[in-house]
Amino acid sequence: MKNIHKVMFLACFILLALQPESFAQFSLVGQLRTRTELRNGLGNLAPKNASAAFFTSQRTRLTFGYKWDRVQFQTSIQDVRVWGQDAATINNIDGNRLMVHEAWAEVTLANSADTTIKFRPIQNLSLKIGRQELVYDDVRLLGNLDWLQQGRRFDAALLKGQHKGWALDLGVGFNQNTDAFGTVGDNYTPGNVATSTLSNKNVSLTIPAGFIPTAGRGGAPVLATPLSTNGQNQQFKSFQMAYLTRKFNQTKFSALFFKDDFQKYRADSLGNATAGYVYGRRYDVAGTNSRLTYGAMLVGQLGAGSPKSSKVQWQAFAYGQSGKDRDGLSIKGAYHYGGNVMFQKGLLSVGPGYEVLSGNNATTIQAGQTSRFDPLYGTPHRHWGYMDYFYVGTGSPAGGLQDAFLKFKYASTRLTTTFDIHYFALAASTYNKMADAPTGALLSSKLGMEYDFVANYALNKFTNLEFGYSVMNGTNSLEYSKQGTMNEKNHIGTWSYLMINIRPDFLAAKPATK
Repeated sequence: MKNIHKVMFLACFILLALQPESFAQFSLVGQLRTRTELRNGLGNLAPKNASAAFFTSQRTRLTFGYKWDRVQFQTSIQDVRVWGQDAATINNIDGNRLMVHEAWAEVTLANSADTTIKFRPIQNLSLKIGRQELVYDDVRLLGNLDWLQQGRRFDAALLKGQHKGWALDLGVGFNQNTDAFGTVGDNYTPGNVATSTLSNKNVSLTIPAGFIPTAGRGGAPVLATPLSTNGQNQQFKSFQMAYLTRKFNQTKFSALFFKDDFQKYRADSLGNATAGYVYGRRYDVAGTNSRLTYGAMLVGQLGAGSPKSSKVQWQAFAYGQSGKDRDGLSIKGAYHYGGNVMFQKGLLSVGPGYEVLSGNNATTIQAGQTSRFDPLYGTPHRHWGYMDYFYVGTGSPAGGLQDAFLKFKYASTRLTTTFDIHYFALAASTYNKMADAPTGALLSSKLGMEYDFVANYALNKFTNLEFGYSVMNGTNSLEYSKQGTMNEKNHIGTWSYLMINIRPDFLAAKPATK
């Protein structure tokens, strides 16, 4: 924590040394967010008779911004840790979790309101470059994953244009592991892994660069969690995107094209005769597997939306995927579609919704193919249940997902409460391959019911308190499709948390007292 204190002190000193009239150009916002959780079946069903987990995690973030007519600059530094994760006194080998979350600048290339800029074919044009968040639409496919204490960011360049109501963003990113002298080629190892692991004979083996251990064979232990794009265990090699949007009265249209490329790999093993073997993936194969995601979303509102009137908010979307996934499987007919509506009257809102993410139909899928839709780099926590059973680091069923839900909301000046009910089911047929199941038997499609309650209270201008309680009533289909067992897990999962979010604006003027 010593480093972040130095950064905060230096930033404050610089800003206070400036003339008061220049404050409008600068922003300095802090955040201290703690979340205390009681987990007993979050993400996956817990083993029977297992004890619940209890801990507090903390994010400390400092965001500095500067804005001029033709340049915007922002840097966000954060520290993430679990209380007690470090000893009260640490030494150098313990390291730290201080990192740069954002560091970007946006340069204005064209602005029709600025008479000193001669370039006029487009009303507004800017280039945003550096480490930044990508937040689009409802963060379904591209988002900052703010719920996760670490968040999500991208090293990228965005060319952003606006003209006569239309807005178009063109983005690119290219990742590499090192800029060290002697490096040749541009093969990319797509994840942070430990420098050593255990073989099947409990001997520690050094893992060379470009090698990621996976599940062992021949009795060897599982050496790493499955790779997952949305879980950010397999970073892309590069990406290219285009995002187009326009608002027509109270309806907003948006279209997305996103291509991400994954480094090819080959199956390999490491070890010796006395230590056993470690099996994994070696990322030294030339070329990439490229995946295309494309689709559109409509969001609209009916009614004026004044505090005492009624209004209806609605959303509909459809996306498809093609190309090859990160493992080189050909993507055939992968899709994601859905819609929802919310009816609001005064402080109360209620509304249903339904959506589908395609999966593999076990009765028709061919070798070398996949029909699983991967929701890219969004915020699954916001959409498919707060207990994070689907499309996060805990994995998701190969058969895809159907989600039928009903949401309730009460929003007053300081207090907001929500209550969501989800019915989860498989989207495609999945075989039951348990030893006692008949040949060709299929799993029941029902995965379970989830109930999520959240209450958020604004204590003051800078402080929010949030309490949440969730229950998953799962089935054997959920247990088997996620964990490969039946009747070995507790089918009732619970989770509760208390989050304190303090976001002071260090340059905000204090209201005058009367």
